[in-house]
Amino acid sequence: MKNIYTFGGQPARRNLTVACLRANKAAGVKMTQVSAATEDEARACEEMGIDMITISDVDYDAVRRGAPQTFITSSQTMCQYYEPQECLTAALKSAEKGADAVFTPRGMGIVELIANEGLAVQGHVGLVPRKSTLTGGLRTYGKTAEEAMQLLEWMRRYEDAGATAVEVECVAVEALAAINHKTTLVTHSIGAGSGGDIIFSFMEDICGDVENPPRHAKAWGDVGSIRKALAAERDKALTGYRTDVQSGVFPDADHTVSMLPGEADKLAEALHGWKTLHQ
Repeated sequence: MKNIYTFGGQPARRNLTVACLRANKAAGVKMTQVSAATEDEARACEEMGIDMITISDVDYDAVRRGAPQTFITSSQTMCQYYEPQECLTAALKSAEKGADAVFTPRGMGIVELIANEGLAVQGHVGLVPRKSTLTGGLRTYGKTAEEAMQLLEWMRRYEDAGATAVEVECVAVEALAAINHKTTLVTHSIGAGSGGDIIFSFMEDICGDVENPPRHAKAWGDVGSIRKALAAERDKALTGYRTDVQSGVFPDADHTVSMLPGEADKLAEALHGWKTLHQ
């Protein structure tokens, strides 16, 4: 556990630092990264010893509450912020709160802009889904030597822009294994085999909570079936409630409180002489 100061000047403790990631890369130590969106998911990650968490920057506060000591990468989406200054401001705000790195899928200019402020920046190569038309659709990249070398060139451009890490998505296993030691970037592999420094998977894939998971996803749980059973039990309860109310069997004597003995008769007698002022 490392003592640090956050970008916002607050003392904190972290399981990993950027220096640790680089040292682990050099030593061949594999690390794990999982996505999280809620405090409960983040707490589970930290308690189960997941090395790193990646999140949408809008979920940062909840996730940090759940995982106060885990290395967190705060992610920006492709179209979340349009202007460069918006991207930079959002990155600085995340870092001020305590984010340990910032992910951006935007161009090298944005990467350089954020990195110039001394923040750890992560880019994205291989299959970038929202840019998939440029690489021929949703497919594995790097199945040829030429494409593998293109991946390495992209990584070099990220290095030149000041990035510290890169997500490598849906890349041929041999390609990443061959080029990983040729880059100083810490590589986050998802669908790219075990050649990366960090193996990244989404929470819903790991937990079996996806109807049609991608080929590279593996489930170690069956949360989807449990969620379906929970929904079915909820539907059963709501239907029973509605039926009993409509038929008059609820509320019943077991779920109500009666007046004291004799008081109902007294009330009926008092109401007998009561006249409503407005008819």
